[in-house]
Order: sequence, then structure tokens, then C-alpha cells
Amino acid sequence: MGKPCPMPLLMLKKALKKSPDQSLLLKSSDPHSQQDVSRYCQIHQLNCEMRKISDSEFHYLIES
Repeated sequence: MGKPCPMPLLMLKKALKKSPDQSLLLKSSDPHSQQDVSRYCQIHQLNCEMRKISDSEFHYLIES
């Protein structure tokens, strides 16, 4: 939260390297993260469920 793209995506990549077989919850306040995170998950064949909490809060549940 509070970090502009590409920081949410970079933080996701780091977390996935650290715990590749775990579900992760990514919270972002950047609306551009919707496209970036969804595309990254699609390319890397990760399941991603996005939930828009408000206009400035987005949650992503990511599973490998």
C-alpha cells in the first residue's frame, strides 16, 4: 500500500521467490497494479483473484 507501480509487482516477485509454493495476498493502492499484476500472473501461470476494495485499495490473492 502507498507504493506506485512497479513496486507492488517487484514486491510480488520477491515474495514468490522466497515462498514459491504458498498463497500470497498482495495489497496495493495503485490502480495500475490491476493490469500489471494480472498480466504477470497470466504469463507465469499463477492463479490470481483480484478484489477491488475501494478506488484506492486492491487485493490480489495469488496462488501457484
